[in-house]
Amino acid sequence: MSATDEAQGLLSFIDASPSPYHACHTAAEMLRGAGFGMVGAGSTWPAGGKQFLVRGGTLIAWSVPSGVERGAGFRLLGAHTDSPNLRVRPNPERQQQGYQQLAVDVYGGALVNSWLDRDLGLSGRVVVRSSVGMTDPEVRLLRIDRPLVRVAQLAPHLDRQVRTEGLRLNPQTQVVPILGLIGPDQPSFREILSRELTVSAAEILSWDLMLHDLQPGTFAGASDEFLSTARLDNLGSSYTATRAMVQLADGEAAAPHICVICLFDHEEVGSTSANGAAGGLLPNILERIAIGLGWGRDDFLRAMASTTLVSADMAHAVHPNYQEYYEPDHLLHLNAGPAIKINSNQRYATDAIGEGLFAALCEAAGVPVQRYLGRADVPCGSTIGPLLAARLGVSTVDVGFSQLAMHSARELCGAADVDHMVKALTAFLTL
Repeated sequence: MSATDEAQGLLSFIDASPSPYHACHTAAEMLRGAGFGMVGAGSTWPAGGKQFLVRGGTLIAWSVPSGVERGAGFRLLGAHTDSPNLRVRPNPERQQQGYQQLAVDVYGGALVNSWLDRDLGLSGRVVVRSSVGMTDPEVRLLRIDRPLVRVAQLAPHLDRQVRTEGLRLNPQTQVVPILGLIGPDQPSFREILSRELTVSAAEILSWDLMLHDLQPGTFAGASDEFLSTARLDNLGSSYTATRAMVQLADGEAAAPHICVICLFDHEEVGSTSANGAAGGLLPNILERIAIGLGWGRDDFLRAMASTTLVSADMAHAVHPNYQEYYEPDHLLHLNAGPAIKINSNQRYATDAIGEGLFAALCEAAGVPVQRYLGRADVPCGSTIGPLLAARLGVSTVDVGFSQLAMHSARELCGAADVDHMVKALTAFLTL
C-alpha cells in the first residue's frame, strides 16, 4: 500500500471503530482477510498457525511459522483500543426543566471541553437475555450514527467569568447530554436501545455504552499533510500493529519466531482489569501457544527469556503555541517518523538496548526516527510497556508516532507517519 493508502486505511479503521468492541471487530475482519482463524478462550486451539482471540474490548492475535524451533522467542507488539470519552451510566435517565437527559461518566483523562456542542452518537455493547439461559446471555454490538445527544455549552453572556478565568466544567452537573424533550411519546433510553436491537426493553440486561463524535476522519492541512480524526490515541497504534501482522501473514515479510499483537482495553484507566495489560490474559495465551506446540515448561521459559516487546502508543508532537511545555532537546514533529519514548523513572520501559534496536530497525526500513523525553518539571504519562515488562520480564521498548490534541474528541497527526509506523512495526515482527 502507498503512504496515502495507509493514511486512508487508518481513517477508515477509526471511523469503523467508535468503541473498543468495534475496534476489535474491525481488526478481526482485517485478520480474517489475511487467513487468521478466531478461537475461543475455552475451546481447544489448533497447534500453530494463525489465530486470534477477542475478549470484550481486547484482541490478541498470533502467527506461528511452520517448523518454528522449540523455545524460539516471541515478538510481542502491544497497543490499546480504548480512548477517553463519555460513558453511559447504568441508570442514565435524568429529567430537568422539561429536558430528557443522559447521565454519563467521564472515562479516562478526556478533555471534556472538546465534547461540547458536537453531534454525538452512541456505541458499545449491550447484553440481552438469551434463549440458552441466564448463564449464557447474548452480547450485541450497538452503533447509532445519528445526532442522538448533545452537551450544549452555556452562552458567555450568562457566565462572564469564562472570558477571564477559562472554562471549568463540573462533570456531575454540567456534562449531562440532552437527549430530547419530555413528552408522552418520547421513548425511554431502554426503548431506544430495544428499537435499534429489535428486542423488547425487558430483554435488555446491561450495557457498556459510550458516546462518539459523528464527524468522520479526514485529510487536513494546506497540502493534506495531516489527519484530523477521533481516537488516534490509541487506534493509530492498533491499526498499524494490525497492518504489520497482516503484511506478515500475506507473505510480504517472513519471521523465524512467533509473532503476537496485543490490543488491550482499559489502558486509559490503568489497565488493571481482566482484559487489561495488567491482567493475566496475555501470559496465559503465550503459555497455551507453547503447550499447543508440545513445548515443555523449560522451553516456554527459554522462549520468554529471548522475547522482545514493542509497546506502541501515541506520542506528543511539539505544539507551536505551547513550546514551554516540552523538553527543548527532544521535540517531536509530525511526519518525521516514529518516536522512541524514554523516561529515566520507568514511566516508559525503554532502555539503551531497546532504543538501539528500534532505531536500527527504522534505519533498515528506510524510516526516520525521533526520540521523546519529557521535561524534568512536568510529570510523565505512562503506557502498557512498564506493566508488561514487569509482568513478563521481557525486553521492552516504548514507541509511538506523534500527534496534537491528545485526549481531545478530535485529534491531529501527520498523514505520512501512518506508513512510517507500519513499516517500522513490520520490520520489528520480521526481526
